[in-house]
Amino acid sequence: MVDHATSLSEAMRFLENTFPDVIISEVLIGQESGLDLCQTIRNSSSLCRLPIMLLTSRTTLQDKIAGFNVGADDYVVKPFDAHHLLARIKLLARIKRLELSRELQ
Repeated sequence: MVDHATSLSEAMRFLENTFPDVIISEVLIGQESGLDLCQTIRNSSSLCRLPIMLLTSRTTLQDKIAGFNVGADDYVVKPFDAHHLLARIKLLARIKRLELSRELQ
């Protein structure tokens, strides 16, 4: 299932009630920043292990470093190939499942 939010506050309200497999966020969300969303998620004890992919047209090395510095697990640049994107999403979900199963052992 895919859900979406149009603002950081809407995304955080959504995350109060739902724990998705993966978060995919644009770096620029109107006047807001997906980097702020990423940092907020990483600072939340209940959400900090949620895989985050930044999907963006921001292409500089500094942009990518900024994304990883706030806790993004992946950084995909637009335009992207749909098959490649799906493979990366599946990889993030698989890593999450492996981490959860390791915690349960």
